[in-house]
Amino acid sequence: MPSARSTPAIRYRIIPLDPQAHLFEVTLRIARPAAAGQSLSLPAWIPGSYLIRDFARHIVAIEASCGGRRVGLQKLDKHTWRAAPCPKPLEVRYRVYAWDLSVRDAHLDTTHGFFNGTSVFLRVHGQDDQPCSVRIERPPGARFKGWRVATSLPGAGAPEFGFGDYQAGNYDELIDHPVELGNFALASFDAGGIRHDIALTGRHDADFERLASDLRAICTTQSRFFEPRSHRAPMPRYLFLVTAVGEGYGGLEHRSSTALLCARNDLPHAGMNGIPASYRKFLGLASHEYFHSWNIKRIKPLAFAKYDLERENHTRLLWVFEGFTSYYDDLLLLRSGAIALEDYFTALGETIGVVLRAPGRKLQSVAESSFDAWSRFYRQDENSPNAIVSYYTKGALVALALDLTIRQRSADRHSLDDVIRHIWRRFGRDFADNQGGLDEDGLPAEVAAATGLDLRRQIRAWTQGTADLPLARLLAGAGVKLATSSATKGGARLGARLVMRPGGLEIATAYSAGPAESAGLAGGDLIIAADGLRVDAAALQTMLDRRRDGERLRLHVFRRDELIEAQVVLAAPPPSEIKLSLDEKAGAAVKRLRRRWLGTPRTRR
Repeated sequence: MPSARSTPAIRYRIIPLDPQAHLFEVTLRIARPAAAGQSLSLPAWIPGSYLIRDFARHIVAIEASCGGRRVGLQKLDKHTWRAAPCPKPLEVRYRVYAWDLSVRDAHLDTTHGFFNGTSVFLRVHGQDDQPCSVRIERPPGARFKGWRVATSLPGAGAPEFGFGDYQAGNYDELIDHPVELGNFALASFDAGGIRHDIALTGRHDADFERLASDLRAICTTQSRFFEPRSHRAPMPRYLFLVTAVGEGYGGLEHRSSTALLCARNDLPHAGMNGIPASYRKFLGLASHEYFHSWNIKRIKPLAFAKYDLERENHTRLLWVFEGFTSYYDDLLLLRSGAIALEDYFTALGETIGVVLRAPGRKLQSVAESSFDAWSRFYRQDENSPNAIVSYYTKGALVALALDLTIRQRSADRHSLDDVIRHIWRRFGRDFADNQGGLDEDGLPAEVAAATGLDLRRQIRAWTQGTADLPLARLLAGAGVKLATSSATKGGARLGARLVMRPGGLEIATAYSAGPAESAGLAGGDLIIAADGLRVDAAALQTMLDRRRDGERLRLHVFRRDELIEAQVVLAAPPPSEIKLSLDEKAGAAVKRLRRRWLGTPRTRR
């Protein structure tokens, strides 16, 4: 890492040049360009979000100069340029259009700016490992005088939360620290031996004291989870970048920060009692991304040990890195005291229900889902629920099954916690020097090393097969009862997922072998009438509630601009709710195992 006084050979300058037009201007200065001509490219994707996004399409203007004189800049492919040979320092200046209000890209207007390095910083081929600096400048104009900077990039002379110079040890580090610009609200707390900051952008009435208190408990619990002795977090400081909007949800992990997008009403407010479902969802998101500080940012699949940012990087292990993280995000909320046991059981029941209601679980394994993330999970269409399974939700249930199996097979001497900590010590703790990662078929060996158990057969069946997991049996062995029930009494189902549109009810998905599909209906069809009556979502549901299995419903739908009539033979609604509860009749040993699994302290609120 260069000192604040050194001058790296690669320097970037970024300025929100025209917020009204959503344009960042970036200047890149390369002290020693390649003699045969310097190649440059913008990443095609951002780590943590497995879809080719082609960020270079947002570069609207680009030019290069050598010693102050314009030189040629040839575009080689959709995201790569090569400058003409230049014996002097090469300077490349370009503008980036930023109008994607998400955690993955860049956004700029007169209220704030946000960017990920993958969206704005060209990679200097052959010099990826070189230190670099970034000068972040304030937008021109008096209206932006109050703007500040929030980033976990180390400063190199810039005041805290101020414009100025920042630094990175290499390109990988440079693009792993998102940046927020604007009039954000700030709060801080200490956890895991380091300072954590919350920068909250957008209109809100958030109770910062409550928010900081809950996040502190979560971060403390996770640091102690991974480091039971030192309780130390793995980064020098941490930053939650939170953008509050009317409706929105998303998160993306980074080595020392996370970018979160949420609905402003998901945040806690003064006088709020208990844990509303929306706030529980937000805390789960924050917990998920923070857990990634260990599990994927430092512990990695071997396929991610060195990212290739120009193409897909396939792995069959996202069920470990996203699925296990999804298992622990809510479990550690419970152990931290941020949510109550009934909240955890509700969240776990929802996850089980989501998986069991997805027909695609019978066709795709969770290992296949991981590998196909680039082409199927992130590119879903009207048939996706029938064809794919989520490595997030199914992966979380695999983690649950493994955890309970290990606890029961080892007489509660070991757990999945031990496996995660073992993998952390082996692959993640020495992150700065680590060039390895978890092999594609390596988890069973790590389970055996941590617990002494041979679970190769179970892991292969649960991750490469499509049979449902034995959750009811495993939960019963932990003193928890699993029951299914219907959300409504009686009634019938159409067998479709519906979305209200201006012209009617759109069939978003016609589920495999369901009544709608059997009647010839398909995704994209627009329902305008049922039994000769115009319907909206509520009216159609009332009709379904008054009918029974085997009865018919006459639907009129538009497919494109053609009117179609369909006679739908309705079916009985499947169990739609999964309810978990404590088995108070469980034996002492089972209750002891349950307490150790859930780690339930007294809820703090």
